[in-house]
Amino acid sequence: IVLPIRENSLFTQTHPLSSTECCAVSFSVPKKCQKAREHFGTVKVQLDSLKTKFPADQYYRFHEHWRFVLQRLVFLAAFVVYLESETLVTREAVAEILGIEADRERGFHLDIEDYLSGVLTLASELSRLAVNSVTAGDYSRPLRISTFINELDSGFRLLNLKNDSLRKRYDGLKYDVKKIEEVVYDLSIRGLNKEATPGAGGEK
Repeated sequence: IVLPIRENSLFTQTHPLSSTECCAVSFSVPKKCQKAREHFGTVKVQLDSLKTKFPADQYYRFHEHWRFVLQRLVFLAAFVVYLESETLVTREAVAEILGIEADRERGFHLDIEDYLSGVLTLASELSRLAVNSVTAGDYSRPLRISTFINELDSGFRLLNLKNDSLRKRYDGLKYDVKKIEEVVYDLSIRGLNKEATPGAGGEK
């Protein structure tokens, strides 16, 4: 049986890095994550200043002013945690990283929809990471990303989302799932998913 290889297959467009280059990329990830966490210290200071600019009980009156920024910060925190442990960061953990509350009753907090929007942005970024991992010769990471994204998709399916911006963002998740599935398919028909070794890409 000869499995078809699409003309626009990932493997017709990329050239894997050498083993030395792969190791250099892998070893630089922890340092990059540590550097990112240092930047969150600055974010905490700025958010502490923001808290003093309005009454605590008027959070949603001014929410639109910082909503997008918080969603982006959630994504960045989630991405760092994923690179460190390949797990999904909790809302409470993100709130701690940003130095704000998870409970709305306690003042300036991380709104649940802002958290979910940031997580969906993470999914889009991981679909790109899956492609880039193959380019770097890390054939096992896309398989782990695929498992993670499918579990994330299953979790979102349990939510009763309203027909709003969050729902539209969630609708885009299926394209991320499809993109990663295509990467895994290409690995499978090339037999490269069997070549994944514990030394490539920081496996747990």
